[in-house]
Amino acid sequence: MNQHVMAKRRDRGPKGRPLDNVALVEMRGLFEGQELRRDLLIEFLHKIQDTYGCLSAAHIRALAEMTTLPQAEIYEVASFYDHFDVVREGEDVPAPLTIRVCDSISCMMAGSETLISALDEGADPSLIRVVRAPCMGRCDTAPAARVGDREVDNATAEGVLKLASEGGFDTVIPDYVNLYAYQEYGGYSLYQKVRSGAITTEALLEALSDAGLRGLGGAGFPAGKKWGFVRSYEGPRLMTINGDEGEPGTFKDRYLLETDPHRTLEGALIAAHAVEAQRIYFYMRDEYPAVLEILRAEIDALETAGLIEPGFIELRRGAGAYICGEESAMIESIEGKRGLPRHRPPYIAEVGLFGRPTLNHNVETLWWIRDIVENGAQWFADQGKPGHPGPRSWSVSGRVKDPGVKLAPAGITIRELIDDYCGGMEDGHSFKAYLPGGASGGILPADLDNIPLDFGGELADLGAFVGSHAVVVLSDHDSVKDATLNLLKFFKHESCGQCTPCRGGTEKMVALLEREGALDEAAIRDLETVMRDASICGLGQAAPNPVNHLLVHFRDDL
Repeated sequence: MNQHVMAKRRDRGPKGRPLDNVALVEMRGLFEGQELRRDLLIEFLHKIQDTYGCLSAAHIRALAEMTTLPQAEIYEVASFYDHFDVVREGEDVPAPLTIRVCDSISCMMAGSETLISALDEGADPSLIRVVRAPCMGRCDTAPAARVGDREVDNATAEGVLKLASEGGFDTVIPDYVNLYAYQEYGGYSLYQKVRSGAITTEALLEALSDAGLRGLGGAGFPAGKKWGFVRSYEGPRLMTINGDEGEPGTFKDRYLLETDPHRTLEGALIAAHAVEAQRIYFYMRDEYPAVLEILRAEIDALETAGLIEPGFIELRRGAGAYICGEESAMIESIEGKRGLPRHRPPYIAEVGLFGRPTLNHNVETLWWIRDIVENGAQWFADQGKPGHPGPRSWSVSGRVKDPGVKLAPAGITIRELIDDYCGGMEDGHSFKAYLPGGASGGILPADLDNIPLDFGGELADLGAFVGSHAVVVLSDHDSVKDATLNLLKFFKHESCGQCTPCRGGTEKMVALLEREGALDEAAIRDLETVMRDASICGLGQAAPNPVNHLLVHFRDDL
């Protein structure tokens, strides 16, 4: 290149976005005294969003300057998560108040589309932004909305707009068992026995195995085996708690943490001791502001009481990405990255968070550890139906009289769940179909009402699974095709985009279901095969389940 051309290029000035000194001062003030670690990037983005209502280009540039991270890397992380509002130069900032309305299946059945339309008509767009949102974990009080940080159950347009006009959008904290109350009835005495050696790790492993405790976040892997696998790999080791309960129809973990959070926290400390984990990372979804406040307060209380060292349990806040419920995607998010599932092997028990062997558990799995050890493995096993050990927390929503979290045996049937625990069907509704395990678990007809609901078995033979124990009940007032389309739109929106079979497959499946006229079943079946065989993780592999059942069991709804 000749000198004339080089001189002309130098005259254009430096490439890239210029640094805004005002934004830099603001960011230095916001993060004064804070360690600017790479893995805390998502926490930094939350802090900017909470303070300024969005992520401006100037603030992203200033954050890049302070952390020495490329702007492109910060942008790709911020734009991956739904709850971050990235605003480029020249774009309008979002309205001061955001109203999120859930449009997932239980809320759809309860009239969320009507609610969204009414809010769109009644809200001043210069003051209020109305946003569709995936499942908020309030399916039992559908339709659900969130005004700022205030959650609204059984939402109506009039009620939501009245709240928006009155102000006061802070989180409402429900009554719950705090540390003092928990210790009043023996809380953490078991942990002290474990830590002192009075109860050995070998005894704990034996109790979990004899009880038949399984992972209750969806996969159902035996908990005792998981501990053994993690212990077999050379340390140092870490532990994660997966609180990213994003499966439509699921809200049991929210209920457990909003009522008795220390059962999960004590179970976590026992598990961490058993695998000699150096730290626990608690990943909690951003859609649960009350749970986040409770966990912050109670982790601080544990530190103050001297039950844990400061920083031993580190709370990490999700940012609106269903895919982060997959354990390796969650780990990527904790590391401050986009939540892209990892290829396996290696599994996270060997190479997990920050490359270390990692024990990962669901909230409810840990919740049962104290009961198992104190009451005995046989007690726990006997709480289930014969051949199906253990009690389970079932999230039940839809067309039943009394939806909510139901403590019922593993192996229960849908008919028993509806009649014995939920007061039967809503008046004027006849039982038509049900989702046994949330959006991923498929849709079964009412005449298959005697199938034991548990991992594997007859349910698996039908191409369905119990997953996160999210049961959604449909009636003769509902179209299974509409329900299926709602579920596929959810998967399309939540696909991380890493692999073509899932990214393109969910988009194409929605298009095939929306096409007018007869369904192209041959194309649907071909697409289903590709998605199941070639998707990297369970999202793309399980997304076709409701479509398969629509074609097999609900021909009349086509």
